[in-house]
Amino acid sequence: MTNLNILFRKRLGIPCDKVITFENLNAVLEKAAKAIPFENLCIIENRTNEITKENLIKKILEQNEGGLCYELNSILYFFLIENGFNTNLIRAIRYDYNNQKWSTMGKTHVANMIKHNGQFYIVDIGFGGNSPLKIVPVNGETATSNNGEFKVENINSEHGDSVFYIKLKHKDTDWKIGYAFDSKKVMKDLAELNEVQKINIEHSESKFNKKSLITKFTDKGTMTLTDTSFTEWVDGKLKKKEIDKKLFLEIAKRYFGL
Repeated sequence: MTNLNILFRKRLGIPCDKVITFENLNAVLEKAAKAIPFENLCIIENRTNEITKENLIKKILEQNEGGLCYELNSILYFFLIENGFNTNLIRAIRYDYNNQKWSTMGKTHVANMIKHNGQFYIVDIGFGGNSPLKIVPVNGETATSNNGEFKVENINSEHGDSVFYIKLKHKDTDWKIGYAFDSKKVMKDLAELNEVQKINIEHSESKFNKKSLITKFTDKGTMTLTDTSFTEWVDGKLKKKEIDKKLFLEIAKRYFGL
């Protein structure tokens, strides 16, 4: 068993003798969402590194940090490969629901697409509080988790042949577009991840280069920390409080391990 495999299992609390199968992959995704925060502190603190397998291991598995979609789903990609899954990374364009338009940043979301028994599935632990926590079939079927309902419909557009929809529990009454992608176009070169990171660091419309954001799932909901507030969803109830820089550092360490 490789170092990555051992360290990833350790971070999630999965025994080394546990065989990871398609049938128990949902449990792995939920553990990952609760163990590894979605966060942009490297960008905000100007300490990003080249995206490589070695650097991802160091950052996420040795230093116990989190990351954004292109980091979280990439470390998951390597873990899935080492545990016998047929998986590829795909790039997607996010939908800006508030402004009702597609992102001007291009395809900067990264997710996994696995193939099992001839069927394709999206596996995504890098969509922040919108992460599905479950495998989502690429055939229109709805996947339901503690976080809500998710589906991928085959819809042709300028952005590809598939659209990922979300309907978050306690938050959404209707389906919302999450992102669009081309299921036939997988990432051939992991160097593309550095292109994605560069856009997130530099683009004027990137929401990850302006203020700190940390999100993690809990047994009862989610926690989100920014420069100015700490928000908790517990059993569908919202708790939010304003914070200062000192409190930010305390909460980041106490609740997110950062």
